[in-house]
Amino acid sequence: MAAQFGRRLRKGATTTAVAAVAVAALSASGAPGAPLVGGSGDPQSTGTTPPPDDGAATGNSPYYTDLPPLNTPDKPGTSTNLPVTGSAESGIPASILAAYKKAEQTIAGSDAACRLPWQLLAAIGKVESGQARGGRVDANGTTFSPILGPVLDGRGFALIKDTDNGAYDGDATHDRAVGPMQFIPSTWATWGQDGNGDGRKDPNNIYDAALAAGRYLCAGSRDLSIATDLDRAVLSYNHSDAYLRTVRSWFDYYKRGTHEIPDGTGVIPPGLGGGTDPSPHPSTPGASPSPTPTPPPGGKPKPQKPGGGTPTGPAPKPTPPTPPPSQTLAGVENAGTGTLTATAGDAFAERIRVRARNSLGGPLARVSVTFTIAGDTDAAFDGGKNAVTLLTAADGTVTAPVLKAGEKTGKFMVRAVATGRSLPPVTYGATVTARRADAIARSDDKALTAAPGAEFADTVEVKATYKDAVADGVAVTATMITDAAEPAENDKGPYFKDADGKTVRTLTNLRTGPDGTLKLPKIYADDTAGTYKLRLTTEGGATIVIELKVEAPPAPEASQTPEASQTPEPPAA
Repeated sequence: MAAQFGRRLRKGATTTAVAAVAVAALSASGAPGAPLVGGSGDPQSTGTTPPPDDGAATGNSPYYTDLPPLNTPDKPGTSTNLPVTGSAESGIPASILAAYKKAEQTIAGSDAACRLPWQLLAAIGKVESGQARGGRVDANGTTFSPILGPVLDGRGFALIKDTDNGAYDGDATHDRAVGPMQFIPSTWATWGQDGNGDGRKDPNNIYDAALAAGRYLCAGSRDLSIATDLDRAVLSYNHSDAYLRTVRSWFDYYKRGTHEIPDGTGVIPPGLGGGTDPSPHPSTPGASPSPTPTPPPGGKPKPQKPGGGTPTGPAPKPTPPTPPPSQTLAGVENAGTGTLTATAGDAFAERIRVRARNSLGGPLARVSVTFTIAGDTDAAFDGGKNAVTLLTAADGTVTAPVLKAGEKTGKFMVRAVATGRSLPPVTYGATVTARRADAIARSDDKALTAAPGAEFADTVEVKATYKDAVADGVAVTATMITDAAEPAENDKGPYFKDADGKTVRTLTNLRTGPDGTLKLPKIYADDTAGTYKLRLTTEGGATIVIELKVEAPPAPEASQTPEASQTPEPPAA
């Protein structure tokens, strides 16, 4: 994380004795190799620096060195339950605090022996990024703009050549620490996690980054309730005694108590420039680092901050560098999205795609873009979401998830905006059309007859298709019509019954099932005999006319009466 140019004197030092304590603490934290600052919470520091287990997660990038205020949020030995209110310094933005606690719970379920406390993540998050710039994150926990460390090009900082082709840090020549927990890309490639369950591992997302940091700290067989293991874990993050002391001071501070504050209202460490600069570090791509000051003749050089060329003594607050035009977001634009049309219940074949451009008109990577569905519709992105936030790729483009139409037909809008920026959105119109059928036919050819005043014994069943495929969910209207040149609803003959048992001769809002079939309700006959017509029409224009007959049943044949037996005439003589 960016180095703070000098430390501020902690509040609360109102007496000479307290001031002396403050000066002693500052001196201890700024002297590499000095004994570690003991904390009041467990585990206690051992006072010695154990060797690191592996390379530093941050590439030993600079970090914020301000210390907690002396007026701690709680008293030693009292409850660690979170107070409702407290000092601004003790507050942690809601999404950031939730991410730390979720990471603790997740790791407790998979690596309980590690005993990771969320307060350790909070301490590292404070030192690395000022709790994601005071909680400047969107609803998904992603920072509004990437938090990037200085270019690790060996000029004042470590030399780490590019390992991710600029995918995470936008630099294809050298690496930079990325995100609220400041992972270098090569470490993220190994330890990156999906902490919020969105299917992505994003170092700029606090849920992903916090879980990754927790797993990194728990590497091997570490038990963080043991002081030496905790010290070793912190040093593996940034191998510096001063770093360990600073993290431990915040760890102890948060263990004494803290409270939740709204996102975006957290205290930003000095030197961040208000959090508006997407690269608040002393170095930016294309910028030359400030030369190391030459010590006065006969004097001793001031101690340097581990991993960087920044003096640890008091210094004026630096002016944040202005990003070059190639890294300044000028806007987002349509990247070739075609017409958005889909049938109800189907996915839109076209995907929404936008491009972020810089002030030179070129592509800009790692820009956060939010896609939002607006209007009277039940359409949604894949997963049922009506808003998603994604980052642009190296070519400056980002494609929204698959958009799926609901059952509600009509038009709606999709907007794409650069998250957290006052730039014009890109707006797309989308249309959902009704399910259609171009053919409808009876499922059988039985004659449909009924006696006057009776009901038809056979049920009418039809099947709808569209381009020879099953047409499910298609709206169908059934009407008893007259036999005229321009048919109209008949006022006599067969009829249906509504829910109240009343006679109706037109039914609407009928729909075919998953197999494209539709069975009509029972049909009744009135007392008027004759031949009638039933017309079925689908959305899409397919029509069928079915014949219905109302006729009296045939009369039974007359029974044969035996003829009276006749006495045969006697034979002629």
